[in-house]
Parts: sequence; structure tokens; C-alpha cells
Amino acid sequence: MQKLKYSRDELMASHAYAKPHEEVGYKLHGGFDATGTYISPRTLHRWPAVKAWQDQLTGRGFPLIDASVQLLKRSNYPNIAQQKFLLANGLGETLWNSLTITGVIEARGRALCEFEAPDFQQIIADDVSNTCTGHLHKGLLYAHGVDEGGDPNDPTYGAHDQMWFATRDLLFGKDRYPLPEIPENIGRPDTGRLMPQLPAGFEQLIILLMNVLMIEVRAEAFFSFCCTVMRDPDNFADRRTNAEQAARMVERIRTDEAIHVAYLQTAISEMRSFNFRTVDGGTIEGAKMIDPIWEGMVHWHSVTQADFSRAQTHETVSKLLLALPNGAALLAQFEALDDLAKAA
Repeated sequence: MQKLKYSRDELMASHAYAKPHEEVGYKLHGGFDATGTYISPRTLHRWPAVKAWQDQLTGRGFPLIDASVQLLKRSNYPNIAQQKFLLANGLGETLWNSLTITGVIEARGRALCEFEAPDFQQIIADDVSNTCTGHLHKGLLYAHGVDEGGDPNDPTYGAHDQMWFATRDLLFGKDRYPLPEIPENIGRPDTGRLMPQLPAGFEQLIILLMNVLMIEVRAEAFFSFCCTVMRDPDNFADRRTNAEQAARMVERIRTDEAIHVAYLQTAISEMRSFNFRTVDGGTIEGAKMIDPIWEGMVHWHSVTQADFSRAQTHETVSKLLLALPNGAALLAQFEALDDLAKAA
């Protein structure tokens, strides 16, 4: 019988590593087993726990929600061909900016360590003690925050923030370009109460989980983009060894993020299956409350935010290209490679 209940210490436990994780001067979380395979931190029990909770949910007849890149309606911008064009013309700044911004935003993820997650048993009529939802306040959110921005109690090892900086440094060098402007927020903005049936604090956490899950889905598309660009032999021709190592760094981050997608997908899917106690003393089926909000969250991240980010990036790229000799012609060539424009 699968184990379904875990302590905070168990959910925070890591494997015993044969070799530490270090790269271009950064001491990083995670490590390698005796065969040289990278193993994510704090997954000794987290992965078995999440898989057991998923099996329990599907065994009750409830599916996991889709959390794949198939949810995204827009491809990465610039796309792979456009990024290759920019690099060929000496314009690596947009990629350097993306890697830097991603690292800074990852560091903000440590806020999950400070988030006081409420016990959902207070508002769910069903027993959640043996579920992912029932463990959100027992270390799952904290472990996620540590993965993203580092352990606030132990600054010895860097997390995803520094892993992205290491990736950037391998490709370009640490100070190749000026630091870019960092977006204040990449999550869906507050639009007022969406679940007035629930106490505000619980609604806030459910919305946060949905936001973060969609950010993780978008990240998966960026991982694929990065690995393809970095492994193209025509790109970074003068530092192919570094570029390949940078791609491996991205793959390690991707390995780490898989547990985040899995537990968030599981928790939201579980919530669809539960009956929630409402503030007026009644109950409501989770799916009736959550499904329309999840649909709106997917649309915002996959279309609204994607289009906004695309417009900002196009403005930046246009300025860089037009500053070059024959810039107008270069910009026209760049835009001719646009997937969205071709589909229009």
C-alpha cells in the first residue's frame, strides 16, 4: 500500500549525493549520484508522495488537469529561427536579458517560504489528510520556495536563480550587457474576488497555485527553446563547449521544476474533486467553482500575457536592429521569420 501521509521533514529530505553541484563559481543545490546523474533537491520523498496522491485521485475516478505546453496558444518570441538570426547578427542581448530576468524572477519565488498556507481541512468537507492539498501547509510550498530562491536559513547553496545566472554566464559572461528592466509581476493581476463562497485567504492561495502552475507551464516552453538554441552548432560557435554545458544546466532546472508542476497539478485536480464549505454555511462542488477560474487563468497566461510580452520584446528587438547598418532590412528579415505573422 502506498504511503500517503508525510511529515514536513520527510518532504524536505534530499538524496545522499556522491558529488556536489557546482558550476562557473556557483555552489548550487542538488547533486549527482555515483553514475553522474543529476538529482533534484528535496525529492527523496516528495516524488513518491506526489505520485501516490495522483494515483489515489485517479483511482477515485478524477483525472489530473492538463498542465502541458499544449495549453499555450503562443510560441516563444522571438522564436528559434529569429533568435538564431539575432545571434548571427551579434545581438545576443535579448537572450541574455531573458536568462537574467528569469533568474531574478526565480529568486522572488522564495516568497513561498514566507507564505503562511492555511489548512484546507478547515473549508473542505472531505478528509484531506492523505492528499496533496492536505500537505500544502506541511512543507510543499516551503520546499518549492527553497527550490526557486534558495533556503533563507542556509545561503550556502544557490537555487534556480543562480542556476539561470550560471547558464547566462556560460553563454555570454556575467557582465556582457547592462542589467535589463525586470517586470514587477508575471502572474495574473488581482481582479477582485473570484471565489466569494470561500474565505479570502483560501481563495488567495488557490489563485496563487493556479498562477504559479501556469508560470511553470510557460517555463517548460522556455526550457525547450533554450536547449534547442544552445545546442544549434551554428550558435555560439566560438564557445560550443560552454553552450552545451549551458543546455545541461537548463535541463537540470527542468528536472527540478517537474516536481513543481506535478504537485500543483495534483493539488488543483484534487480540489476539483472535493466539496467545499462555503461562508454562508452551504457546500459547493470544487469543479463548479474552480473550472471557470482555471480556464480564465490559462487564457490570461497563454494569450493575454504572451501578447503583451511579445509587444515589449518586439519593441526592444526593433531598436537593436534599427541601430545597425542596414537596420531596416534586417528588421524586415527578422519579422519575416515570425510564426504568428505567417499564420495570420
